[in-house]
Amino acid sequence: MGLYIVTGAASGIGAAISQRLEDDGEKVVRLDRQEGDIIADLASEEGRSKALQRCLEISEQGLNGLVCCAGVGGASPNAALIPEVNFYGSIALLEGLKDVLAAVRGSAVLTSSNSAPHETDPNYVAALLNDDRALLSQTLSEISPHAAYSGSKQAISKWLRRNAPEYARAGVRINAVAPGYTRTAMTMATENDPKFSAAIREFLAAIPLGRAGEVKDIADAIGFLLSSEASFVSGSILYVDGGHDAMLRPDAI
Repeated sequence: MGLYIVTGAASGIGAAISQRLEDDGEKVVRLDRQEGDIIADLASEEGRSKALQRCLEISEQGLNGLVCCAGVGGASPNAALIPEVNFYGSIALLEGLKDVLAAVRGSAVLTSSNSAPHETDPNYVAALLNDDRALLSQTLSEISPHAAYSGSKQAISKWLRRNAPEYARAGVRINAVAPGYTRTAMTMATENDPKFSAAIREFLAAIPLGRAGEVKDIADAIGFLLSSEASFVSGSILYVDGGHDAMLRPDAI
């Protein structure tokens, strides 16, 4: 039995991968801001620090896996929460838990998005990667919440690629999933919003496989990346989007 920590575990993809791991006989520590084994708000530095402290206490003998699913969507009325949770909330935990993951040659999976390659303000992404709070505040005031979302996921993807070799040398595999449109409470809020519903219907109709993703689709991909079957996979971003990214960027490699 291994020990796994899953953030955003109360709902959506986080709940689905938590259930899958438990079904496989693993011990799962669920972290969420409302309900779970660890109650923590990853939107603030204080909340992240408290979450990390509890995670370290629980995993002092070693951690087999970390899955960062906590996130804030592009329809959020408070755009400032998007980078705090999506980027800093993931990276702070991963960096803080690196040593306990390395102790048992564990692995981590971050959550990117197939919107990550979309064009966004490069200064916003740079602000996240360089932890430049002044620039982050400036760029957030100039971009839409949806751009803040896709930019936060682009920063996750770039951070992953830049840091995966160092983590691999320490014995920790880090990878990411890049979901396409997946039906969760977060995406349904956008789908049901009159401002976005027509665009979402058009978006869904364009998915080559002809349907929206389900949380199980993403959980199965994460389960693979955590497993021994992916023991030589490190620094990869796995698109789980029904072929949408391939359709939109056919020449990207």
